[in-house]
Amino acid sequence: MDSRKIVFKETAIVSIGVVACTAAMVGIFTLLGYFDTKVALGGIVGGAVAILNFFFMAIVASLAADRAERQDVEGGQKLIRSSYPIRLLLLAVILFACGKSGVFNVIALVLPLLFVRPSLTIAEFFRKKGA
Repeated sequence: MDSRKIVFKETAIVSIGVVACTAAMVGIFTLLGYFDTKVALGGIVGGAVAILNFFFMAIVASLAADRAERQDVEGGQKLIRSSYPIRLLLLAVILFACGKSGVFNVIALVLPLLFVRPSLTIAEFFRKKGA
């Protein structure tokens, strides 16, 4: 399968999982009586940041794999090593700015970042053998 198709397929899986988990998170906020627009906005922005972070990580991993196939393993490793601090810095700046603005609930803003791995784990559990 083409590496771009794999990136988009995995990003779609993560998107579905993050949206579902974020909706559950907002539901829990509502049940506990803490729901307001700050929670909704935090969930939306936090979920979008989590999905975009995964997407850019998958793109870089795909490019590194392409380099490795062309016998440039060291170049692929450098690409991955250099992209991580850049993504981390962007995440920190975006989340810090949003958190300090007072427009977003900080917990609802940060929690969606934790939903990516469970989404991938659950998707892997249901994946067909050989697919």
